[in-house]
Amino acid sequence: MNRLAVYCGSATPDDARYIELATEVGRSLALREIGVVYGGGRLGLMGAVARGALDAGGAVIGVIPEALFNSEVANHDCTELYTVSGMHERKQRFADLSDGFVTIPGGVGTMDELWEAMSWAQLGYHSKPVGLLNTMAFFDHLIAFNEKMAEVGFVRPAHQNILIHDTTIGGLINKMTAYEPHTPIFRMKAEDL
Repeated sequence: MNRLAVYCGSATPDDARYIELATEVGRSLALREIGVVYGGGRLGLMGAVARGALDAGGAVIGVIPEALFNSEVANHDCTELYTVSGMHERKQRFADLSDGFVTIPGGVGTMDELWEAMSWAQLGYHSKPVGLLNTMAFFDHLIAFNEKMAEVGFVRPAHQNILIHDTTIGGLINKMTAYEPHTPIFRMKAEDL
């Protein structure tokens, strides 16, 4: 993996551990010579991921919508900074520029990015690993919900391992590197659906 898209919040929670986590993720990726593709902001966890990677000598590619660029939240310290028209184009650019996706804590926008990466993988728009860093038990309920969807039958057996999760960034990267792409819906027969 040469580059990973990192999905995370642009907010700064009161608990400093979230900023420390984001900084460590950026630093860890840079030390593994994995470039960061992210939302292009300088605030919150986004900014911390970028700073962590840049401070460790890593490459950081930001992709930011025009509206956010114009509101002066863009991180001009990025190795490369792309301005796009909106969120749909941003997510497509993430997919085009990265070899996989890592989600760390965030809010509604972060969840939107995660679920879309999983949905696109399930359908066959990409065959890249989708990772979830579950530190501080932040995603316990989301992982349980994903398992419930599979248990009930809304996630096909062939797609139940799309979401890769671990409690450490090193463990997550190792699992993502070993990821074997599944059979996407676009290549399944009707009787398998």
